[in-house]
Amino acid sequence: MNENLFASFITPSMMGLPIVIIIILMPNILFPSPHRLINNRLISFQHWLIQLVLKQLMMMHNEKGRAWSLMLISLIMFIGSTNLLGLLPHSFTPTTQLSMNLGMAIPLWAGTVILGFRHKTKSSLAHFLPQGTPIPLIPMLIIIETISLFIQPMALAVRLTANITAGHLLMHLIGGATLVLLTISAPTAFITFIILILLTILELAVAMIQAYVFTLLVSLYLHDNT
Repeated sequence: MNENLFASFITPSMMGLPIVIIIILMPNILFPSPHRLINNRLISFQHWLIQLVLKQLMMMHNEKGRAWSLMLISLIMFIGSTNLLGLLPHSFTPTTQLSMNLGMAIPLWAGTVILGFRHKTKSSLAHFLPQGTPIPLIPMLIIIETISLFIQPMALAVRLTANITAGHLLMHLIGGATLVLLTISAPTAFITFIILILLTILELAVAMIQAYVFTLLVSLYLHDNT
């Protein structure tokens, strides 16, 4: 069992070729799109949900920040769909890969930082040295603030990876324990099965919450630099 514990996080391949790109694109194919003049309930609910999330994200932004609205709503839909993809049987969760999450976090973080230095140069530089700092502490504070700035994309990626991976590992462990307990004690197996169902419901919420948290933090970085 210990040898197969991380098997679900290995990038799948077919005939020796990785198929992670096909897996990543799969949820986007399932999103309904209005091809008719009259939308159905699913499309109407999708539009309402997108407008609600977009309103929450763009409430604090100015015109420069609102130009990122399409990017942010696409990001939250992409992360949310890939997180939910891993809850299907015999599936693969791309967001459990730290390399992929860093690939999303670093360009978005770098874009917000570059935007800040371009349009708010003095304000961006002022973050490295708080007002009223004693002169002997100036070099140390500048180093600390610089490190904290460069840690932001790593924190984004590690937070998403750790939360999704921990939930999937816990589900794998409880599922394996339920199968083992079926031959030992049926009542105990039933209790662990109920726990597994509750954990699955929790993971559904975590998948959406982590997508919102990732996008919200990017939105906050954007707000600080516009």
